[in-house]
Amino acid sequence: MKSALYLKFTYLLVQVFLTQSLMANITTNNLKNKTIPTEILAEAKTALSFYPSLKNTPIEFVIKPSMKKSFMKAQPKFSTLLKPTYKRAYLIFINESFTLEDKKLDLKDIPSDVLVGWLGHELGHVMDYKERSTLNLLWFGIRYYFSGNYIRKAERIADSYAVSHQMTDYIICTKNFILNHADLSDKYKSKIKRLYVSPNEILKIVEEQEKAKQAQLN
Repeated sequence: MKSALYLKFTYLLVQVFLTQSLMANITTNNLKNKTIPTEILAEAKTALSFYPSLKNTPIEFVIKPSMKKSFMKAQPKFSTLLKPTYKRAYLIFINESFTLEDKKLDLKDIPSDVLVGWLGHELGHVMDYKERSTLNLLWFGIRYYFSGNYIRKAERIADSYAVSHQMTDYIICTKNFILNHADLSDKYKSKIKRLYVSPNEILKIVEEQEKAKQAQLN
């Protein structure tokens, strides 16, 4: 009896060790070709762990002193824009301190889970960009700049990628943080509601993806 219990306990320990080793390898592989500031290293590693397909994609996370219009944004690296899609590199800019209508939001004050969700959303944009040709990306940039409707469409695509990569809870956490944050103006929150996907819409995306999976199985 004792021997059986010992073997079972040993088996469980081995399983835990193998699982931890696998997760460590996934994390290490996902950091290949990545440049990440120490301030967001833990959160970026967590967000990247949900996107194993990005393990060979060069991504540079850059903290900037000030970006007027957004807290984070993802874009292709200009010097690689004309290269084949599989050789393209990407930048994710993060605002160190976001000031809007005398309201200030500092990077250091953002909860870890919210930051993971925000980074996961931007990685969703990277997934979208990887599927686009150079000409398509240029046309994307023009439409994104001039059309509110296209912004909403592009943001929904990014969120859909995040949801399909099991980041639903993080994404909802981030959106609730923005919409409920006391230091952000009602005007800014109205803009967010108009141009970006709401927490309820995220749940609809989850439902849509589940239905699509069921349809494929049937």
